[in-house]
Amino acid sequence: MVLKLDDMTQVLQETTRRGVGSRRWQKPVYKHFLPPCNHACPAGEDIQGWLALAQAGEYEKAWHALVANNPMPAIHGRACYHPCEGGCNRGELDAPVAIHAVERFLGDLATEKDWQVSVAPASGKKVLVVGAGPAGLSCAWHLARMGHQVEIRDAAEQPGGMMRYGIPAYRLPREVMGREIARITGVPGVTLRCGQKVDDVVRAKQDGGFDAVFVGVGAQLANRLNIPAMDGRKMTDAISLLGDVSRGGRPALGRVVAVVGGGNVAMDAARTARRLGATDTVIIFRYDQQHMEALPAEAAEAVAEGAKVRWLSVVDHFGADGLVVEKVTMNPDGSVTPTGETERLAADAVVLAVGQHTDLSLLAEATAVTVQKDGTVAVDADLMTGQAGIFAGGDCIGGARTMTTATGHGKLAARAIDAWLAGRTYDHPAAHPLVSFDMLHLPDYRDAPRSVQAETPVAERHDFAEVDAGLDERHARYEARRCLSCGNCFECDNCYAACPEQAITRLGPGQGYAVSMDLCTGCAACFEQCPCHAIEMEPEAVGADTSPAPSAFKVRA
Repeated sequence: MVLKLDDMTQVLQETTRRGVGSRRWQKPVYKHFLPPCNHACPAGEDIQGWLALAQAGEYEKAWHALVANNPMPAIHGRACYHPCEGGCNRGELDAPVAIHAVERFLGDLATEKDWQVSVAPASGKKVLVVGAGPAGLSCAWHLARMGHQVEIRDAAEQPGGMMRYGIPAYRLPREVMGREIARITGVPGVTLRCGQKVDDVVRAKQDGGFDAVFVGVGAQLANRLNIPAMDGRKMTDAISLLGDVSRGGRPALGRVVAVVGGGNVAMDAARTARRLGATDTVIIFRYDQQHMEALPAEAAEAVAEGAKVRWLSVVDHFGADGLVVEKVTMNPDGSVTPTGETERLAADAVVLAVGQHTDLSLLAEATAVTVQKDGTVAVDADLMTGQAGIFAGGDCIGGARTMTTATGHGKLAARAIDAWLAGRTYDHPAAHPLVSFDMLHLPDYRDAPRSVQAETPVAERHDFAEVDAGLDERHARYEARRCLSCGNCFECDNCYAACPEQAITRLGPGQGYAVSMDLCTGCAACFEQCPCHAIEMEPEAVGADTSPAPSAFKVRA
């Protein structure tokens, strides 16, 4: 008789619970993620990368990393609306890193130290850049660094485009802009020709023997409103006003100035009017405060300097009896309905800040180029128009009409032009996954208040001197150190210290870490201790529950 013995073996934990015993079901992998600041930057800067160098005191390397994407850090550190800071994960803790202030510091230091960049050997290719605004200057910078010969033509007497003629000097001093533009135009291979308007892109390309053209003309023509103005009353547009002041003019607006519009240009027009002698400025906006088009910080500056805002109002007419405005109501679809209720306001001048458009007559003979119904040029993913060899970017292609967006267009166009000249298509690099605040592991952090730039007191803002003072070296470096390095390893050693099996090895400064799979149990202690989410736990290739770990884990000597 055969006896069958029952299996009395005790059930081990490793058969009922993952992550214990001698089987590894997951493993740590070091990865790179996309920080939200980089993701939000229209110029495509590697913000986290150059902040890391700045916090280490490697300022020249930080500047080189910065200008690899944006050649105008001193300008952008002052006049960019810094959407990067709106995405900064640090804002969930205390306040975003003052990225623009560190960028400004690096740009100013580069000018002081006269840092320069290298360029590739001459390619023998010639490119015409039409427009010396941010898009054109950026495109020229990158093309020249790639070894191409670049000629910039601009109809204005000085370069800068809307940076010069649309941004007041109290935000962007002209000497700062001039020095940074001079560095761009001083790169070997770049020629700048101001006062030369291009009327026909096709002819200019042919006559100059250019291999490609980049059209970067800005939106320098003001939109108009049909506002009856009687008795020769003073009415102008914000673009003309700001341009006149930029050229040294002092237009007489009178004591009371009304500005029609609610965008950033309207705020600049109101602040400029105050500096020209107006004692009262009123901004007339057709929507309510929740639908203000200007950035909150820009609107706050204008109000701090004395501007008043009339919400839900439109202009009826302007004459000797003053400015008559009519109240409106907002509808759910965003339209407004007149109420018939009017009010008379005293006003010596009215400034219209209701948008801009671009003069695209230079493309009339480029028959394959499509100008869309909204007055913008149609381009593909590489910013090439329908006509081979003609590219476009900046305000003339629409989208967010900002200086930084235009700078990003110039960089992208330069890379696409470089590829096209070589007979290939530009290969857009794939973006890493975005890292959000909830992906970070911050059980303990130190409060680090945001650095505040000194400002000229409101009562002393009588002229166009710069309002913000910037940061000194100590505060700029401190501010860079506030960066959390979201999604990318900064070698804090938390993983190295947390590993109970000593499976993690340092590879040396800048080299990161290695994980020995002969020692790793997949316990995820390293993952949970990584503050910036540079580690992810991935399942073993053969399956989560069946993947074998080493039959006997090694012990580090």
